[in-house]
Amino acid sequence: MLERVEQGAHANALLPEALRRTRLTDRDRAFATDLVYGTVRLQRALDHLLATVSSRQLDTLDPPVRAALRLGAYQLVKGVPPHAAVGETVTVTPRSGAGFVNAVLRSLSTVGPPWPWPEGDDPEAIGVRTSHPDWIVEALVRDLGTADALRVLDRDNSAPAVTLRINPRRTTVEALAAELEGGGAHVERGLLVADSLVVRGIGDPRALPAVAQGRATPQDQGSQAVVAMLAPLAGERVLDVAAAPGGKAIAAAELMDDRGLVVAVDVHAGRAGLVRDAARRVGVRSVVVAVADGRALPAVDSSFDRVLVDAPCSGLGVLRRRPDARWRVQPGDVEDLAILQRELLAAAARAVKPGGRLTFAVCTLTRAETLEVDAWAAEHLPDFTALAPPGAPWRPHGRGALILPHDAGSDGMFVLSLERRA
Repeated sequence: MLERVEQGAHANALLPEALRRTRLTDRDRAFATDLVYGTVRLQRALDHLLATVSSRQLDTLDPPVRAALRLGAYQLVKGVPPHAAVGETVTVTPRSGAGFVNAVLRSLSTVGPPWPWPEGDDPEAIGVRTSHPDWIVEALVRDLGTADALRVLDRDNSAPAVTLRINPRRTTVEALAAELEGGGAHVERGLLVADSLVVRGIGDPRALPAVAQGRATPQDQGSQAVVAMLAPLAGERVLDVAAAPGGKAIAAAELMDDRGLVVAVDVHAGRAGLVRDAARRVGVRSVVVAVADGRALPAVDSSFDRVLVDAPCSGLGVLRRRPDARWRVQPGDVEDLAILQRELLAAAARAVKPGGRLTFAVCTLTRAETLEVDAWAAEHLPDFTALAPPGAPWRPHGRGALILPHDAGSDGMFVLSLERRA
């Protein structure tokens, strides 16, 4: 699993699917999830520790041996007794590398705790301690300030709870909370979206009867809040640009009581199929899926009451949920994505009716993808005016609003709501 992630597979897609094919107990599934996600999240920090005791550079090792070393190091850092961490790791290491892995991990077990993390406030030291690339540290410190950047970096290394969006056409918040608590789960109301449920102790959320039956959908509070700000009404025409996997489009249809039209557009045919599947699961018929490039929308100008641009982005607000993304995204991607975001916004704006609403959202925190896109919109979309941003815990950010992961326990998000002049 760790080898495939290092080769480019997405852990948050690969691991749950693999676990569904096993007969592991919920407890063992949770343990396996922590091992994989935790090892991927802390990869740079673990490599730093391993380099202090290994006689060979990690990048010269065979991938299975490198993966085993990181897996064992993660267990040691998390407090697993050395005999268990080392012994269990050696048993899953290829025979040719087992002796080397055993020797390195036994040496590492004598180094800490406390572990010899680098001191200092420079990006490299912070990057090692928080296990992020230097460029992400530099970008967050520059764009958010040191204090908030450090809190974001720390929060990235914690496992998120599951947040459920209630389908109001099939259940109530109170009924679902009681059902989950009756099954032994720990349930809280969301801080950002009061009608969301933050749930722990449920294992794979897709195995929940409420999810399988379309009464609830796993969706972060930040994403739910974006749809609430879009504020679609029954009978309206709504366009969701770059819609897959469909969470926001389906949420809009639910808010509209499935009365009206939601056109969900995505450039990838395979991912567009995910939107259709989600619509069938929750039982909404108002969602129509179209495969098209969001920069060339198959829509008549001025024909939609609400248009949502949930744009592709660098994803620096969701790194705790996508543990391998911090190693995949590159510095140059930010500006490329910001260009794409402006192109999508320009195309989407043409589809908005006079008096209609255009909502732009990204699950990232960089200035280029938030404030600079807002500034571009202010200059290039003169017939749109900004609506009042949401209040606390959202933070004013340009004409829009920003939520950081530590503000309300949600993903980090930026949202900007515009209204076309009548």
